[in-house]
Amino acid sequence: MDIQLEKKKGLRPRHYGYMALGLLLLLVAYRLLFATAVSTFRTDKEKLTIAQVVDGKFDDYITINGNVAPIATIYMDAYEGGRVAEKLIEEGAIVQKGDIILKLENMNLYEQILQSESNLALKQNDLRSTMLNFDQRQVEGRKALANASTELQKLKRNFEQNQALFDEELISREAYLISKENYELSQKQYEIIREQTEHDDELRKTSLSSLDADLKRMQKTLGMVYERLDHLNVRAPADGQLGFLDAEIGQSIAQGERIGQVNVLTDYKIEAQIDEHYIDRVQRDLTAVLERNDTEYPLRLRKVYPEVRNGRFKVDLVFTKDKPETIRTGQSYNIKLQLGESSDALLLPKGSFFQSTGGQWIFVLGPDGDEALRRNIRIGKQNSRYYEVLEGLQAGEQVITSNYDSFGNAEKLVLRP
Repeated sequence: MDIQLEKKKGLRPRHYGYMALGLLLLLVAYRLLFATAVSTFRTDKEKLTIAQVVDGKFDDYITINGNVAPIATIYMDAYEGGRVAEKLIEEGAIVQKGDIILKLENMNLYEQILQSESNLALKQNDLRSTMLNFDQRQVEGRKALANASTELQKLKRNFEQNQALFDEELISREAYLISKENYELSQKQYEIIREQTEHDDELRKTSLSSLDADLKRMQKTLGMVYERLDHLNVRAPADGQLGFLDAEIGQSIAQGERIGQVNVLTDYKIEAQIDEHYIDRVQRDLTAVLERNDTEYPLRLRKVYPEVRNGRFKVDLVFTKDKPETIRTGQSYNIKLQLGESSDALLLPKGSFFQSTGGQWIFVLGPDGDEALRRNIRIGKQNSRYYEVLEGLQAGEQVITSNYDSFGNAEKLVLRP
């Protein structure tokens, strides 16, 4: 008799295979669904800025904003310290070189001048007294020399006469010897007086020369003190406009303190700030153009300041030919600074997408214009209107150039009409 076997309940090996296949299908479906949700972003097409990539001439320039400034600024520092006694010219006034702007007072300087004048007067009195003494001594010496010379002549004649008489034995030997001794003594006295007179003359010359040099030095010193006194009058260092004046009546000004400046208005310059991105390409003698009322005014980059502050550096430009007739200090102008020659290139219009991507990628529209895909690109130079495209795009393709911040990490955009 056959026995009927009962079917075993539970999972069999083939069931595990079915379950694994099902789980795999579910996982693939989930990943596809999740990836689509993360990488796709839907947005209205009308909210986007769409531009076309074109072939054209790339003008290698940047547009910068500059302010008009005087061609030169001369600072005024106080040569001498003092208290402001009088203020003759106010800020903003046109001044001529040498015009007195401020008058200062300095009591210590006044005392120094009085002391120098007193010392000079004493030195002058000493010189006059010395000259008078030397003159008197010179006169007395000449008188003594004249008397000695006359006495020498007399004794010489007496000696010669006595010598002749002695030779003829008409006088005694004693008389002859006395006349001879007197004559020789007179000769010695004459030589002494002559040497003394010559010595006094030399001493007079050297002493008076030294005293006169001392006197001139004191006069020069006094003149310098008078110049210091004149420096209490603060004068305009050049023709121009008094830019600012940091001084009020009664204020104490220290020596060397900066108290103002004069702007030279014979010409103007343009001061501009440039992004540090261009610091390696900006150099002296680059050309630039300022456009005003449909007229172009050529400029030359005169100076590049090496210091970078807040991501920008400063340059000065000057006009090479004419300048606007209505130009005034403080006016602001947009200037095209030429960095290089124009060249053929693939041009991408500028947009705020660059702030989101750093120029490393961009969304490119498909042929139907209903979607856009993310694509890596490489950008070269840039000017105020275009980026130079080196890789990743072709002429005729349309791209989204507006801001990408709201797209998140999406790699695909679905554009709703």
